[in-house]
Amino acid sequence: MVRVHDPAGRPRGLGFLADHHGTVVTAHEVVDGQSRLVVHTAGGSRSCVVTAAAVTPLPERGLALVRTEGLGVDPLPVTVRDRCGTGTYVHIPAGGWRQARVLDATPATYTATDRHHALDGVLELAIGTAGRDALRLGGGAAGGPVLDATTGAVLGVLGTALHSAHSDAVLAAPLRPAPDGPLTDLLGDNAATVPAHGADLNLAGVLELTATQVAQDAPPSGSQGAPVQRAAVTAEFDAFLAGPATVLGLVGPPGSGRTTELAGLAARRTHGPGPAPTLWLRGADLAGDDTSVADAARRALDRAARILAASAGVDLAADLTPERLARLARDAGRPLLLLLDGPEEMPPAAADRLADWTGATARWLRDHGARLVVACRTEHWETAGAGFPEDQLHIPAGHPPHAPVPPCLALDDLTPDEARQARARHGIPDDALADADARHPLTLRLLADVRAALPGAPAPHGADRHDVLSAHLDLMCLRVAVRLAAENGLRGTAVRRLAARVAGQVHEAARRSLGTGQGELDRPAFEAVFPWGHAPRWLGGTTGWARAVLTEGLLVPAGDGYRFAHEELADWLQGLHLDLDEALRALLRPGPTGSTDRPAPPVPRHRIGPVLQALLLVPRLHGTGRLGDRLAQLSDALDADRTDWWAARLLTETLLRIPDATPHLDVLRLTADRIVAWRRQGHPAPADLGPAFWTALPLPDTERLDLLRRLVPADGPLDDTEGPRPPRYLDAVARLLAADPTAVQPRLTRWFDDDRPLPATPHATVALAAQALLHTHRHHALDDLTETLVASAHPRADELLGALAEEEPSAVCRAVDRWAHDERPARRVAALAHGLRAAPHVHTEADRALLRYAALALLARPADSALHGGALALLVRDPHSRARHLPQALAHFTAADPQFPPSALVAALATHPEPVLEAFRARLERPGTGAVLRSLADVTAPGLARKVAGLVQDAVRRHPETATDVAAYVDRSLDQGPGARAVLFPLVTGLLDGGPEQVRAALATVLAAPGTPASRGLRRELLDFLLTHEQAPAVLDALLHAAVRTTGGAADDSLRDLVHHTGLLLVRTPDGAARFDRGLVDLAREVPGFAARVAGWLTGTPRDWAAVVGPSTRRMIENLAGVPV
Repeated sequence: MVRVHDPAGRPRGLGFLADHHGTVVTAHEVVDGQSRLVVHTAGGSRSCVVTAAAVTPLPERGLALVRTEGLGVDPLPVTVRDRCGTGTYVHIPAGGWRQARVLDATPATYTATDRHHALDGVLELAIGTAGRDALRLGGGAAGGPVLDATTGAVLGVLGTALHSAHSDAVLAAPLRPAPDGPLTDLLGDNAATVPAHGADLNLAGVLELTATQVAQDAPPSGSQGAPVQRAAVTAEFDAFLAGPATVLGLVGPPGSGRTTELAGLAARRTHGPGPAPTLWLRGADLAGDDTSVADAARRALDRAARILAASAGVDLAADLTPERLARLARDAGRPLLLLLDGPEEMPPAAADRLADWTGATARWLRDHGARLVVACRTEHWETAGAGFPEDQLHIPAGHPPHAPVPPCLALDDLTPDEARQARARHGIPDDALADADARHPLTLRLLADVRAALPGAPAPHGADRHDVLSAHLDLMCLRVAVRLAAENGLRGTAVRRLAARVAGQVHEAARRSLGTGQGELDRPAFEAVFPWGHAPRWLGGTTGWARAVLTEGLLVPAGDGYRFAHEELADWLQGLHLDLDEALRALLRPGPTGSTDRPAPPVPRHRIGPVLQALLLVPRLHGTGRLGDRLAQLSDALDADRTDWWAARLLTETLLRIPDATPHLDVLRLTADRIVAWRRQGHPAPADLGPAFWTALPLPDTERLDLLRRLVPADGPLDDTEGPRPPRYLDAVARLLAADPTAVQPRLTRWFDDDRPLPATPHATVALAAQALLHTHRHHALDDLTETLVASAHPRADELLGALAEEEPSAVCRAVDRWAHDERPARRVAALAHGLRAAPHVHTEADRALLRYAALALLARPADSALHGGALALLVRDPHSRARHLPQALAHFTAADPQFPPSALVAALATHPEPVLEAFRARLERPGTGAVLRSLADVTAPGLARKVAGLVQDAVRRHPETATDVAAYVDRSLDQGPGARAVLFPLVTGLLDGGPEQVRAALATVLAAPGTPASRGLRRELLDFLLTHEQAPAVLDALLHAAVRTTGGAADDSLRDLVHHTGLLLVRTPDGAARFDRGLVDLAREVPGFAARVAGWLTGTPRDWAAVVGPSTRRMIENLAGVPV
């Protein structure tokens, strides 16, 4: 409280500070008409002079706000209640603190110097005769705060210039926020920064309570030094707190930093720039009869209230519930956050009702606007997370949509950058730890403790987690022994002997904590191992064991018992003493008849830690072979019962945590084959054995890709529905390929010999899948891919290189240039082959130059004379080198050099028509003209096309055996569209009218085909010409067979007319009639649906067909079609 005087020293009244910025609240009459004021503290030790500019008058409220500086007075909380009940006892400053009582809220009038102001809800107080003089106008009590006698909150401000219907009433202006304005802002700041409790509990009071609880129950976030900032985790916390979800799972194995991250979050929310209410809970704090997390929160708040009450001397627990706190926090825009660490430690009775507890917790959070972060192991979250509604779970960025666990923030090792920062902060050399443990948070912390205790000692090199845990245990036992020795007056060798006894008792504690419980020691067991008082003689007769162990933090209280401070240390110690054979028999034992419907083991799933640590210790104690036997046992158990959670989890976690899984490839291959076999039987594999497991195994890339090759046939079918699809092994390979294409590409080429079908993809094989992957992800390392494919020397690699020559000609040209200069003959052969493939698709001068340089390099090697023809073909394609090398190229071409493709000369026809045409004429005189004629079909320039047609006509007349090649030339030319008519029509009609019979038959086959839409008009015109002029049965028979085979399955009435017309032409001769009948029967047998169509023709228009189809043919058609004709 402060006193206000005028500049002459006359008292004007009182006031109180309402915020930490020096804002004084007083009655308006205190400042009314004053240009300057002097504000003094109650003891007069400090004062502040203010001008009228520092005063905010609120005469309509009977109040004024005064900005002061340097008074150093604590602010008073202001009530958050809307009204004050009649009969409430208050304290007022009236010649000293006086007790009064609220009578009622009444209208009143405030008389200022300029006008009267009507006020509503003014507090009317009843007070005895003492202090009445101070409450008269000018008596000095004006502006004094009216304090609630129970909560200490300010209910109103005394006003001596206030008047009501009762002339002798003591009145006080209430402190209620207006819709807006400076008083509203001040009261809001007061509620957020000045704690009040009880009935006047405000946001600041909530923050004070929760901060006290966190300070009491949470581990200090800086106990191990400032933790490394894990940016991804912090960002996900922020996203959760800003989003609509109410539950976040922070899931990770022991030692991954769950508690550290939770403590950091609690510290940021409690001490950050915008503090928010937070409660820290542990699973051990839960009770067996709790219905939801609210019960544990209520007990935590009661403890915090007792701590605050002890310092304040008042009872704060009245009407203090988590529901009330959550409502206040929600209304203030700072939702209450509950942090539940280690829920696995909940009592067995609560664990048995986990589903009900989870459902009730979800409803409580939703109804009261609170949030919950659960920090636990994966094994607990698999069950607990599934109990929360999906819409209340926060889905972190990057969470796999079909993950085997509900959505959660997965916490594992530090990132490489974070680990480097942590090692630098702890002073740990980068090579001190093995790679597998160099990023493990707990290992780094414990090693830092050990090194701090041994200053000047050399740093370890390549130590693993087992080494660090052993050293930490030795250090803790020594610290406990030193504390015991100091308390009992021991020194020297006695301390070392005592340390050995401590280590023995720690191992005894670990052994006793094994079992079906939560891994803790109950109180009697703890006191038996670590006595509070005088220890037995065999422990040295010392005292204070329990106190020493708890003080050093080796064990900590947990509910009604005690547990090891670090969960991973507890698992490791218990694993040292676990009877692994007996444990596996208990966990994996089949039912009485080998059935799989056996009851679940009575061991909670989160107690997998000691079993897993025992398995990891096997190779260290008994060798790798013994661990292989255990893994094979787990795989066999899984094969007997695919739903065996223990077998699947122990198998996968052991293989993921060992430094190198290579010695256990036989077990991995066996398990992979079993997964494929299960898939063939229609059974899915356990989620633990999904693609994520196989990609995370500590294996070389070669072995990993080989295992995935075995597993690809187990993929399920592709889902055409929208949304994320289940994880597939092929997708995992694609991710590996995209992440490191240079390493994965060579391994994928080894799949080219695997022709096993993929059930999920019709007509696909493992080899085709590898081809598709390499093609799809080619852009990640295109040049490396070409090198990988040429090195594999596999036909499928050659196919893929052919596709790349069309789609990525620049990359192939670069490869051709490299290979042409390679000293290996095979590479130069590949350079020529793929250079010729890429040449037709090259469109840039840079690519042409690469091919030109490659061809010249091949020509420069006399030993590669077999490749010179192909090199010349590349050179004559290039306009820059064509003229120089054309004569030599034509010589190779006319000599039928197999390496010289005829298509290479097509471009040269435009620049050197006469010598090139002469070369084609000479080449057509040699065998093997198919490729030559197909290349000539690409000549479309009218003048050249006519000359080419003349070449073709001359060649076929001299060599009728080229009929098939000529027909292919005609077919290819027809597809060029109507523009080819001027050349083709005279050529084809000339051959049809007087050409050799075998040529006409080959042309009939071409003309009967439907062809492309652009060629159909000319085809039909030439077909009509053939039907008009052709009489030879062999040609007509070829026409019949070609027409039916190419269009027999189509619904085309023109086929009926064509077959009928052909039949009429054939039946003119006995040979032709026989050919027609035989052809119809053969085609009815060979072409699906043709027999039924002929039967329909025969029954539909019998007169038309009577003259062309004989009786025996009718019966055969009838039998084949299955309908009477």
